[in-house]
Amino acid sequence: QVQLVESGGGLVQAGGSLRLSCRASGRQFTTNAVAWYRQAPGKEGEKVAEITHEGKKNYADSVLGRFTIGTDNARNSRWLQMNGLRPEDTGVYYCFAWLTWGQGTQVTVSS
Repeated sequence: QVQLVESGGGLVQAGGSLRLSCRASGRQFTTNAVAWYRQAPGKEGEKVAEITHEGKKNYADSVLGRFTIGTDNARNSRWLQMNGLRPEDTGVYYCFAWLTWGQGTQVTVSS
């Protein structure tokens, strides 16, 4: 049974940075494919970044140029580097792979 566990969330001031990690257990990341979503209070969920099976990286317009998605096969994990954080980036961030969701990690950006 595959499990995804996110970490790295926290409270940061606007303009700061965080690096989220999504570590898999029960299955190896043999492909790059993963997506990061976020859920903000009162808003619809949003896919913020993904790596496709072909290795292409895609970003939501709202995070383009500030967020970077990457892989760490040595740790069987995928990460999301978030720079230039804004209060509107606040939310719970989830990784998604193999039709499986992690439990989420809270990101709070203060103004």
